[in-house]
Amino acid sequence: MNTERTRSMPVGIVVRRLPGVTRWQKWSWRATALLPGAGPADWAVLRTEGDAVEYHAATLTLELHRTETEAYMIAISDKVPSAYVIMRPAPEREDDIPLEMLLITASAHEGLDYADSSEVIVEKVPMPAGLVAWIQDFVNLHHQEEVFYKRQRDMTRIDLEEDGIGDPRIRQLSDVYRSPGGRKKDTIQ
Repeated sequence: MNTERTRSMPVGIVVRRLPGVTRWQKWSWRATALLPGAGPADWAVLRTEGDAVEYHAATLTLELHRTETEAYMIAISDKVPSAYVIMRPAPEREDDIPLEMLLITASAHEGLDYADSSEVIVEKVPMPAGLVAWIQDFVNLHHQEEVFYKRQRDMTRIDLEEDGIGDPRIRQLSDVYRSPGGRKKDTIQ
């Protein structure tokens, strides 16, 4: 039996800067690639091509936990196997880098949980084949199919008691859904 509960690997995040398409946004920033096993980095320029610049923005630790194998299976069985990079707007920096890298995860569930927040940016980034194989190996070691148990109803019949029947404030049996009134209101006709 394997006692390995977690597995981790440093993964570099490549961010591409392109010119913005509107006059209100000077630059467009997007996480585009992952570098498994990368060393530490702080927005190191990898490549420049015209106005487009690719940065090795940061190296974060990708952690796998044996209780989340179902979520990893969803991420790697996608049409394009992807990891989720979570970023947020950075505090003011001297070099005008607007993003701060927070987390990288291979869990589709965790990525979707972060996507519900408006305070962070979640990018779905394609995984290289080596990273997919590393995650698949971990899933093969730890995944256990959960047996589905259908909930059984108890035999208590709750439909036999009708609300409002027997309420002395309601005059007729046919008006059980009418709200009870104290007295008739005076009407002018």
